[in-house]
Amino acid sequence: MKGKILLALVLGLLLASGAWIFIKANGENYALQEFFLRSRYARYDFLIQQAATKHRVSPSLIKAVIWRETRFVPDSVGQDGERGLMQITEAAAKDWVRIEKVGTFVPTDLFDPKTNIEVGTWYLARALQRWTAKDNPIPFALAEYNAGRTHVRRWESQSAPGAEFGADDLEATMDFPTTKSYVSAIEKRYREFRKRGEFGEDSK
Repeated sequence: MKGKILLALVLGLLLASGAWIFIKANGENYALQEFFLRSRYARYDFLIQQAATKHRVSPSLIKAVIWRETRFVPDSVGQDGERGLMQITEAAAKDWVRIEKVGTFVPTDLFDPKTNIEVGTWYLARALQRWTAKDNPIPFALAEYNAGRTHVRRWESQSAPGAEFGADDLEATMDFPTTKSYVSAIEKRYREFRKRGEFGEDSK
């Protein structure tokens, strides 16, 4: 009997390991990831909707950023010290604290999903507002979120004087392959979330 239980446990571990390896190898396959990690992928929808309403940002876009940044793991730490679901830097958090006049804050607060989503959405909303005059502000805001405003301004400055610099121009000019891939992945997931009607948004 014990032998059968042990065998079942070993097989279970092997299947779980195999599934995880397959998920990692198919990083863009959201449906596959959602199937194996179902509870994680909807866990923060209420907090996302709250922040989206407060800052007037599409909840599907917020969720797509979280999906790309951490796959919904709240205690994630980036290679440069970014923390939590939306991978917030200390510098961005300090801006939020200063501008929003937050009374008490320590960097480890960014591991709290509600705080992290609030700060990340606030930051994303500011970036979207900054690029609101563009034909499509979303890729500009995402590029800023990933690479910083200085680099987006640099890419914009490479356009001809007086010329309109739109989303297609940004994609063609970006010389950071990781940022280009980042923006593309989030935009694709954002459209899928809207198409699926995850937050009741228009699919367009």
